[in-house]
Amino acid sequence: MPVSRNTIGTAAVGGALILTLAALVYPSMLGIQTTASNQSRIIANTQWGPLTEADRNFVVFVRSAGLWEGPSGQVAMQKGTTAAVREAGRHLVIGHAALDASCRKIAPELNITIPNQPTPQQQGFLATFQSDKGKQFDTDFANTLRMTHGSIFNTIAKIRSTTENTLVRALADQANDVVLDHITQMEKTGLVNFDQVNFQETTPPKLPAAQVTPPAPQPGAPIVALTVPPGLSTEGVPTGPATAPSPAPSPTAG
Repeated sequence: MPVSRNTIGTAAVGGALILTLAALVYPSMLGIQTTASNQSRIIANTQWGPLTEADRNFVVFVRSAGLWEGPSGQVAMQKGTTAAVREAGRHLVIGHAALDASCRKIAPELNITIPNQPTPQQQGFLATFQSDKGKQFDTDFANTLRMTHGSIFNTIAKIRSTTENTLVRALADQANDVVLDHITQMEKTGLVNFDQVNFQETTPPKLPAAQVTPPAPQPGAPIVALTVPPGLSTEGVPTGPATAPSPAPSPTAG
């Protein structure tokens, strides 16, 4: 299936998500004076088990991903030209709302500062979707999100198999179910260029850390919450085993 130059360029950037976990470091907010990239380094001992840099970065990444993929799903529900694209958008909205609730619950328990905005790279993806029209939107949406979800899928497995923290492990279980569903939904659109997607997943470009790191939240700012719009049916959408019930909602994103 042919893919536009715009789509290929978007996917090329998206492959850098595989590097994101190494860049997501909020040392000053956590009282850590080093920016060491040793992902296995224990940064805290909690009642749920030791917390490593990789564990912390994973929670931040899941939160950051939802902050652009949830709104992207809402755009797809409005702009998708096929039922399959609109359905994929519904799954994104619902799945990321569930993951976001878990992130917002466990972050304060683990003393993890979570972002209120996605990374500059992710903001660029969302801006592309918002400006796309017609079939171009469908193609960009399906290929970009198939590639970004595929890029993180192996990372979820690694976190699940190595973390000793029970809260992070539960989040990985949930993320595995949700991300697999989203991969499947993108494939069901019939628009995925697998050769291009697989190439970008295995050969990601190198981007500056600032492009793949979410901005630090403003001190005292309320935590943005992803929520399911009123009246939107959640039937048939896997949301995984939630790590905890959702806290009281704050300002809604998207």
